[in-house]
Amino acid sequence: MMGKGSTLAVDTEFIRTNTFYPKLALIQISDGNEFWLVDVPAINNFSSLKQLLESHSITTIFHACAEDLEVLEHALNIVPSNIFDTQIAAGIVNRGFSMGYARLVEQVFDLELDKHATRSDWLARPLTEQQVAYAKEDVAYLHKLYDLLSGELVDQERGEWFIEECAAALEAASARKESDDYFRRVKGAWRLNTQSLTVLKCLCQWREEKARLKDRPRGHVVKDTVLLEISKRLPLSIRQLSDIGDLYSGQIRRYGTEIIDLIESTDADSSIASLPKPLNSVQNDLFKAMRSNLNLVAEAEKIPKEFLANKKELEAIARMSVEGCFKLPHRLSHGWRAKFVKPLLARVINSGDEI
Repeated sequence: MMGKGSTLAVDTEFIRTNTFYPKLALIQISDGNEFWLVDVPAINNFSSLKQLLESHSITTIFHACAEDLEVLEHALNIVPSNIFDTQIAAGIVNRGFSMGYARLVEQVFDLELDKHATRSDWLARPLTEQQVAYAKEDVAYLHKLYDLLSGELVDQERGEWFIEECAAALEAASARKESDDYFRRVKGAWRLNTQSLTVLKCLCQWREEKARLKDRPRGHVVKDTVLLEISKRLPLSIRQLSDIGDLYSGQIRRYGTEIIDLIESTDADSSIASLPKPLNSVQNDLFKAMRSNLNLVAEAEKIPKEFLANKKELEAIARMSVEGCFKLPHRLSHGWRAKFVKPLLARVINSGDEI
């Protein structure tokens, strides 16, 4: 990932306002000297670009690559092989966690970028001079950042950390495409019993199919809050369905019968694990103690605290530990962070007993 060879800075501009899938408008590419704009709607054959970006001899430099990779794969079936993400690298060398491109450029080079074209219509043609200037700036400093951050990773002996974090980020981005467990992300779903949780899972899968088929955002089909309320009430008639707020008459006409049929045909699935409840006071005290101690380690080791463990992981550990059933997630017990996290959590949780 940080080997020798050619490097290309890559960025994309796309629209995703009223659609499920992003609409790719532009691809910006720079070799560090020259700059190219690829006008996606005007081109029919991208085989040469695919061959270039997927070449193992090319390192593609992105900043916060997740959405760029998503839109490249969906729109053009392009999956770059070797990726250097400057946002991840900046975090690893302690310049700031999840720092935006403009902010990083300002911090490193003391340059303020013009971001006024960020929300402009990138599918409109011709592009304005401001849009072209903005598009160019979005790749103009990536090679310099690559050179600087690569050197800092070597100097701090954190190259392996960077490789591990990039792999994890790509895996997480890929996992987000899977929708089977979307119901677990619905706020308040932990309150549902098994029958209602099963219905919510089925409703989320049903909505996913509609959103993809119609190429509309999930919330434009039916909002999360509405699916949750339907799952609570389990209406079995159009009249009962009509009593649910934020479910509009047009949605009831289009989807009412389907929703009722789905509820009637769904049996409780006992294999669906109940969702975790908010932490109680004892669990919350343990969570705070773990987070506080991790923050001290992060400060001492000059590591962004967010890299050591996230809120979801610490909450899960707090629940299991208080209940006497504990196992560290793989991400915390293996890889570069294990030597920092594992012994510390052992001391906080059970006075140094081995985890």
